[in-house]
Amino acid sequence: MPVVALIGPRQVGKTTLALEVSKKLDKPVTYIDLESDADFNKLTDAETYLKRFSGQLLIIDEVQRKPDLFRLLRVVVDERKRNGERTGHFLLLGSASKDLLQRSSESLAGRIRYMELTPFTFTELNDAEKDGFDSERLWLRGGFPDSYLAPTEEESREWRRDFLATYVERDIPNMGIGVSANQLKRFWKMLAHYHGNQINLSEFGRSLEVSHTTIRNYLDLLTDFYMVRQLSPWSGNVKKRLVKTPKIYIRDSGILHSLIQLPTVEAIFSHPVIGASWEGFVIENIINQLDNSWNYSYYRTATQAEIDLVLHTPDNEIWAVEIKRTAAPKLTRGFYEACKDVKATHKWVISANKDRYPLPHEVEVIGLLDFLRLLQNKLQTV
Repeated sequence: MPVVALIGPRQVGKTTLALEVSKKLDKPVTYIDLESDADFNKLTDAETYLKRFSGQLLIIDEVQRKPDLFRLLRVVVDERKRNGERTGHFLLLGSASKDLLQRSSESLAGRIRYMELTPFTFTELNDAEKDGFDSERLWLRGGFPDSYLAPTEEESREWRRDFLATYVERDIPNMGIGVSANQLKRFWKMLAHYHGNQINLSEFGRSLEVSHTTIRNYLDLLTDFYMVRQLSPWSGNVKKRLVKTPKIYIRDSGILHSLIQLPTVEAIFSHPVIGASWEGFVIENIINQLDNSWNYSYYRTATQAEIDLVLHTPDNEIWAVEIKRTAAPKLTRGFYEACKDVKATHKWVISANKDRYPLPHEVEVIGLLDFLRLLQNKLQTV
């Protein structure tokens, strides 16, 4: 592609990855960071500046700070294409979602590919650290590199506290989005206590003394900046009254634990959020491994028949996934009813243990790592 956009949250390693990749290229590379006033000013006459880099790769960091750039990139890319240059012109690094960037980048359709860089995942750390991998450390600290790799637990917690403060006080305002830092911080902390549940926008609005529309804007804002995941409800056709509100998850487990002030694994085990925290951790690791040919949702009826995660595979299988932190998971009647409703072809219970064994009605208990490996194999064959 002429343009590749590497997107993901702040401090996840996009710049590090881009600069490492650039060392392996056989063409000149120039890097500019739009958080630098000097680099930002280079794009005062952006079209003239961009045309200077024919035959080179230009890496533009924090591209969301200059949304009008996308229109000019189309002009430059099309001109180069006419001159026989087809690929590898621009690598854009952005800390906002594809949807947010595309609001001003429709003109790049067919010329850009988006790739999301996530925090460290369960499988990549397991592969990198082999026998030294501590999954509870990843669950507690989350996957942001500076949090996970911090020498001590206190330094990890301090990094996450600073990260949260910087996001609401500097990063989001730098996008030109006018929200109250204090209000957004309060909303984020409230949201953490609803992790794994639906929220009532009007109730949140009354608590914060703002409208439900403002709460919706806050929620979408944190979603666009990769801090929150809104898991959509299942939308198939059944003759039952379904819950149709998204479930809300704080995407990084370490950020969740900071918002709720849980400094240790022992503190998590003694807190009611433990089940929801583990559920969100598992769901995020699963979704981060999927490609665009898979669909995912959750299923819940008004009578509480429920599946934590429903995966729709490209070859029309439906995987029902229940997530349990307990060593000896037990399933409710509601799970079995829900599996019948969605016509599940595979039924899984992901537990915190590594054991794998069958349960009645063609259900299989499996550890997270084994499930992710199984998912990798499926992705390679469909």
